[in-house]
Amino acid sequence: MSDPLPYVLVLFYSRSGATRAMAEQFVAGIESQSGISARLRTVPPVSRTCEAVDPEIPEEGAIYATLDDLRHCTGLALGSPTRFGNMAAPMKYFIDSTSELWMNGALIDKPATAFTSTSSPHGGQESTLLSMLLPLLHQGMVYAGVPYSETELFDTVGGGTPYGASHLAGTASDRPLDDIERKLCQAQGRRLARLALALDAMRRQR
Repeated sequence: MSDPLPYVLVLFYSRSGATRAMAEQFVAGIESQSGISARLRTVPPVSRTCEAVDPEIPEEGAIYATLDDLRHCTGLALGSPTRFGNMAAPMKYFIDSTSELWMNGALIDKPATAFTSTSSPHGGQESTLLSMLLPLLHQGMVYAGVPYSETELFDTVGGGTPYGASHLAGTASDRPLDDIERKLCQAQGRRLARLALALDAMRRQR
């Protein structure tokens, strides 16, 4: 029996669907590379009540991530909408639960990246991406943004930063991804997949 393909975990939180749409473009970019697959997962919302009432499996869409999804991934793409220039609370809540992986060094030398969406052009895209970078560095991951060899960075009038792909969703959160935003998501996914394969081979040679 052959070993299963290594996978990049595409982990996102989305309320209106914009960040999910980006995540799906990341999946397309990752799976355009041979020898690797993508695993699409989300995180549950944070409840105001003190009692867990949400089902363990969502009624629709991507299923909730587990620590094992993160532990066994070959790379990580982390996506969240912006909340006052920071990642959304449900994503932060999940990330804060990964101390076990940090203590065991489970994510060291694995590549990671981040992506985000905002309702306004200057709504904190870059600061959100930087906030998502911090825990990845603490985990020992290797961060991969979007290099300027992706020339769409020079042409975008919506989202797109060297820190990671981004999307301008509009004040009603109903603006679809434009061609440039899609291309940058896919390019970042392809780059992450290539790095994941290369770094995985390096770790196996230790």
